[in-house]
Amino acid sequence: MNGRLAVFIAGVCLSLAACAGPQKPPEDLLALTDAQLKIRSFQTRTFDTQDSNNVLRAVIGSLQDLGFIIERANAPMGLVTAGKFAGQGYAGFVEVTVIVRSTETKQSEVRVNALFNTKPIEDPKVYQNFFTSLERSLFVSR
Repeated sequence: MNGRLAVFIAGVCLSLAACAGPQKPPEDLLALTDAQLKIRSFQTRTFDTQDSNNVLRAVIGSLQDLGFIIERANAPMGLVTAGKFAGQGYAGFVEVTVIVRSTETKQSEVRVNALFNTKPIEDPKVYQNFFTSLERSLFVSR
């Protein structure tokens, strides 16, 4: 009889637990942290040209110059994704996503996001190298 009582009590407890409503997510769930804002500042540059197609072509050329293989390019969305196998003693894959958009101030904003083996790259030198190459490509294309 004690076994049946224990099973009955366990069933009642489980039933009551199932009736509990969902917990409210924290209010700051999607809030940016200082570290994320710092990384975003490395990843974003603004260029004094409104021709986003020209900037997109320069992005593709820069990525190819840096050894990336273009996986996807969508001009209407201003999106380019590329990847390459890391060299020089690093075993892994680098994936880059670049978004180009025109701003209201007749400029183009470029944001690049780089991943190494699916982990975000937070080293500012990586982004500086890309933007240096992009600036050269934009200068040559003018």
